[in-house]
Amino acid sequence: MRHQCKRHTLSRPADQRKALLRTLATSLFAYGEIQITMPRAKALRPYAEKLISLGKKGDLHSRRQAAAFIYDQTIEGVVCSDCKTFKPSKDDAKKCECGGKATEKTILRKLFSEVAPNYTERNGGYIRILRMPPRRGDNSEMALIQLV
Repeated sequence: MRHQCKRHTLSRPADQRKALLRTLATSLFAYGEIQITMPRAKALRPYAEKLISLGKKGDLHSRRQAAAFIYDQTIEGVVCSDCKTFKPSKDDAKKCECGGKATEKTILRKLFSEVAPNYTERNGGYIRILRMPPRRGDNSEMALIQLV
């Protein structure tokens, strides 16, 4: 019995639930907002807010902890470490015209460099859940979850 166990189980075993939340958090940071069912949105909120809090700390330990929580997928190609854009040189695809080193842009880098710095003045409440009309197929309650 689950007495005093306040957890969103989402009718799944622990390994499937963890994989689902990791995928949803990765999509949220990649796109900024996603449309999912209301129970999934309520389960995702504390998970994603913890990741943003780790991103606000910004140290190596926090980066490693966040890497354990989300899938670190490549997005939008590569970025130069110096000029923050990427213009490939003709000699080497790994070098930028400015001389900086090109690195792949990933979800984890986006979380720590773009998403988390927007919330330095905010002490929580980084996620907004908006109710949507029910889904046509099964009348499931839908929600739009987005970064504030």
